[in-house]
Order: sequence, then structure tokens, then C-alpha cells
Amino acid sequence: MVEEAKKILYSAVQPTNNLTIGNYVGAIRNFVALQNDYDCFFAIANMHAITVRQNPAELRQRTLSLLALYLACGINPEKCVIYVQSHVPAHAELCWTLNTFTYVGEMERMTQFKDKSARHADNINMGLMDYPVLMAADILLYQTDYVPVGLDQRQHVEIARDIAQRFNNVYSPTFKVPEAMFMKVGAKINDLLDPSKKMSKSSENVNGSVFLSDDKDTVIRKFKRAVTDSEACIRYDSENKRGVSNLLSVYSAFTGKSLEEAEREFAGKGYGDFKLAVGEAVAEKLAPIQKKQAELFADKEYLNAVLRSGAERAAKAANRTLAKVYKKIGFYQI
Repeated sequence: MVEEAKKILYSAVQPTNNLTIGNYVGAIRNFVALQNDYDCFFAIANMHAITVRQNPAELRQRTLSLLALYLACGINPEKCVIYVQSHVPAHAELCWTLNTFTYVGEMERMTQFKDKSARHADNINMGLMDYPVLMAADILLYQTDYVPVGLDQRQHVEIARDIAQRFNNVYSPTFKVPEAMFMKVGAKINDLLDPSKKMSKSSENVNGSVFLSDDKDTVIRKFKRAVTDSEACIRYDSENKRGVSNLLSVYSAFTGKSLEEAEREFAGKGYGDFKLAVGEAVAEKLAPIQKKQAELFADKEYLNAVLRSGAERAAKAANRTLAKVYKKIGFYQI
């Protein structure tokens, strides 16, 4: 019996700022599980990163640091393709072609473009507007079946689908039309100081976000400052007790205990003890990841070997799609 080919899954993360425990719970931890069931392509999206000005030395350092983090968390380069976006020129090449199938009005309506334009009013560049087309190229190059995203990224997958269908309708089926995969997350991790919004690696107040690079003392300090309420009762109620509910979600995600088990564990206890316990649970889980990441980061030769292999494997798949595109649109090839 011929074994059925695995579906293709694609994800890209920018090597900017530090990833948070929300990124770990909502994405990276799921990637580790998904790599066994899908053919996964995980890109370090440095081309997307430069739509906002970056310090060149920091960008290089963060690129390797993100790779080391992925490996430390359990993503296996033997099972999946891990590569740096700029190492595969086909991304930029397909982006240019797809620009001719994308309308300016569509890009102006993109939520991320409007948000980033407001935050970076002194640098509203074309890359910022063209970001979703490059993302469409990222996805479509690999004939992707599924793109794991949060609800805030749904719009980018939808525009990739629109562009793929538009091209296919003109030139016959060329791209697989991808689907968004909304992760089943046991916990949505929100900002510790403003639990009405999700924890972000680009938050203006770093005390609201717990980063995967934070040491134990920093983790404990941030949780001690977390917003709760005046009721002094530890129960899950996402509408009326957002701060406490957020902390219960974090505790559940990092201990494997259900929300009900966590509620029973802290019944009758004060918020001080509760916040300390949540912080310690997170710090305990992060410590071995941080240790492994530091060891990997020190081995540049190994990291470069992983990236060279990843780039070769990614380019092979990407160039196959790009060649089909170039043939269909009439580019003369030698």
C-alpha cells in the first residue's frame, strides 16, 4: 500500500523582539506536535522584518537566536524544513509576480498596514503595504495546505487565497489554495497589566509580557505585578475577572492542569501566593529551554549547517513552483 503524502504546513516568524510565553503556548509548542503529522516549513522571516527599521547586528543575532530557540523547544530539523527567508530568492521573485494580481485597494484595507502605519508614521514604506503579498508568496511557493494562525492573522491567509484563485483562474490551476488552521490552544495568554489584550512581543510596556528569555527573577517580578481585582477569589470568569482568569490560563498551560484543578488548588488562598505559584511554574518550564538555547546558540557551526540544509530543501520546493509560474505567464527561460 502506498503511504499517503502528508499535508504541507507553513509558518513564518519574524526574528524581531523576544518571543513571549504566549507565542510559546499558542505557536511553538503546537509546532512540535504538528511536525509529526505534517510536512512542515518553518521560515525565519527576516525579509518581513525590515518593513520596520532594524539594527543590522541585532537582526543577525536574533535570526540565529530564533533558530536556536526553535531547536531548543523540540522542533526537529530532520523532520521539518527550517530556513531563513532571505536564503531563498524565490520568495522575492514570486512576490513581484503576485503583485500584478493584487489590487492597491486590497492592500490599503489590510488591518496590519493601517496599524503599522499609525505606529510608524515616519516610515510608511511600500514594503509595509506589500507585506501581505510577500506573505502570500511565502505560503504559495510551497503548495501549502495549512497555515497555522491566530484570529488576528486570518486576513493574511484570506488575501493569499484570493491571489491564488485569481492566478489559477487566469492561467489554470497552479497554486494550491491554502486554508487557515486555527490552533486549538488550551489557553489564550493575555497581557499581565492589561488582560483585555493579548500578550505581545512588541508591547510598549515590557512588564505586561513575559519573554522566553526572561530569567526566573524577572518572571516572578512580572507575575507579582500582574493585574487581578479586589474580590480576592480565585476563579475563572473571563468576562468579570480577566486578570485572575488570565493567570489561571497561564498556570493551566504551564502545568498541564485543567482550569478546574487550578481553581481547587488555590481555593481559599490569597492573590500573592497565587501569582507567585504561577510565576514559579512558568520559570520552571522556561529554564531547560533557555539552557538548551544557550548551548545551541554557542554552536554557530551547527546552526549554520541546519540553515544551509534548510535553505537547500526549501529552495528545491520553491523553485519548482516558481518555474511553473514563470512558464505560465510567458517568461522566456533558458
